[in-house]
Amino acid sequence: MMKKVQLMIVVVIVSCIALQVVSAFPISSVRRSNHSYAKTDWSVSMVESTMKRYPTADSLKGWGYAKSLYLYGVYLVYLRTRDKRYLDHVQSWIDLHIDDKGTINRPINALDYMLPGNLLLILYKETKQEKYKLAADNIRKVFNTYPRTKDGGFWHADTPSRQWQLWADGVFMSLPFLARYGQMFGDSVYANDEVTKQLLIYYQHLNDPATGLLWHAYDESGAQSWADPVTHHSAYHWCRAIGWFGMTLIQILEILPQDHPKRNELIKIVRQLAKAYEKYQDPKTGLWYQVVDKGDVEGNWLETSSSSMYSYMMWMGVKRGYLPKHYEAVAQEGYRGVLTKLSMGADGMTNLVDICEGTNVSDLAYYFARKRNANDFHGLGAFLIMNEELGAAKVAYKPKPLSWKAN
Repeated sequence: MMKKVQLMIVVVIVSCIALQVVSAFPISSVRRSNHSYAKTDWSVSMVESTMKRYPTADSLKGWGYAKSLYLYGVYLVYLRTRDKRYLDHVQSWIDLHIDDKGTINRPINALDYMLPGNLLLILYKETKQEKYKLAADNIRKVFNTYPRTKDGGFWHADTPSRQWQLWADGVFMSLPFLARYGQMFGDSVYANDEVTKQLLIYYQHLNDPATGLLWHAYDESGAQSWADPVTHHSAYHWCRAIGWFGMTLIQILEILPQDHPKRNELIKIVRQLAKAYEKYQDPKTGLWYQVVDKGDVEGNWLETSSSSMYSYMMWMGVKRGYLPKHYEAVAQEGYRGVLTKLSMGADGMTNLVDICEGTNVSDLAYYFARKRNANDFHGLGAFLIMNEELGAAKVAYKPKPLSWKAN
């Protein structure tokens, strides 16, 4: 009997010590049970957290591509939840930058500034307010006179520092908007031919057959210090540039008619990139490195936004029949890897980490030294786009292909 009493005393003491240890840690340091963590609606949590961090349109500030990528993701969450606050969040930011005549409060002199045009199309479809169509028309008109390389590729920007250059990033900034505008306003004959032409010109100059990846950029003039003297392409495979390109292929194929003569060429590039993504995926984490093919080089690091983009491209590639079924598992490994970069703080706010800041074209040391941001809009937007597809089943949601027709 005495031994039983002693044993009970020991159990009570150990339990008390354990409770003190747990209570010594803030909630953010103790991972929730696997059950509750898995049930978290991460898209909703991320949007709610970001709306608290940026409660007004003015706090989001200027017209830019990364913010509009995030707001496009917010719209996808709106389509699932039908929470009107999310659509209002998108609309208030756009309204900060256009007037009733559709005039945008900055020049559209770079491909980057075309990306918010997707939000104009969304708002016209949702509200039928003429100012959104007029503003979208203003972006569409820029394509008519936008500068090009000699073989017809859109310059990254119409500025002295970017002339004659094609950056892999640029296709996502401009081409989904153009294809969607074409579908919405009866301009598809031009738009579909232009977007496929651009993708194939960019691919021709940026493709690296040795790795299956894409170079970050190409300078037709050869004047840039980063341009190879013979090929004029840059020297490294930067992760997010290749992610932008992969997402563009998926979004253009969503719109391009089945019988378009260039459709199969785009699908071939999807397959090439998927093969390269699988080859260079980090086997321990499921993520991808900042410089994709140099995972064994000291200073390189695993980057979150591109990992979301690659996972999304492969998942959609399988879903749409462009890729073999086994890429679904590769995408899911990437998705699980990205989730390890996401947490909920003691304040109930989400934190997504290891997102590369905005990046130019340069040398290896430059890429490795880029800031590893938390809650950067590049990563938030890429995550939402991915999660509304890969995370849909967990919240019993079946996303439908978006229609970009006005009615």
